[in-house]
Amino acid sequence: MQSLKILLPDPSATHSLGLALGQSLPAGSILLLKGELGSGKTALVQGIGQGLGIAELISSPTFILLNEYSEGHLPLYHLDLYRLQPQEVNALYLETYWDGLEVPLGIVAIEWAERLHTLPESYLEICLSAPETGGRQVEIRSVGDRATAWLAALTHRLQNNHL
Repeated sequence: MQSLKILLPDPSATHSLGLALGQSLPAGSILLLKGELGSGKTALVQGIGQGLGIAELISSPTFILLNEYSEGHLPLYHLDLYRLQPQEVNALYLETYWDGLEVPLGIVAIEWAERLHTLPESYLEICLSAPETGGRQVEIRSVGDRATAWLAALTHRLQNNHL
């Protein structure tokens, strides 16, 4: 497991990190987003959508559970598990979105991923928090071999774009 820590001074920096993720991640990438309410999870996904070339407004799927965006160069599957109990999450068969058998592979971004019991083989765990000094702190950890490559690609893009 490798990790990357970044201080994001304002919401535009959170959006820029999402943009870099959308531009660097391949089909099949899974992002498990963790953080308190208001920590920037949806802002990050909005940046990912822009990085994928999605023009549609990306909003939190808190009440509908899943938004699918297929107009970008890869599909984006944005899930929000906030309102669900663990047994309800298990009944959703979320592996459908990362096994590529029933829906086209894209980028899967899952808010409130703490509620997942079945984890994919490889994923990036993205933990957002609000330090006392202001802004946002993000820690991105890779789990699995493919996710290590995803994190390396992101790190390379960030170094070149000076986030």
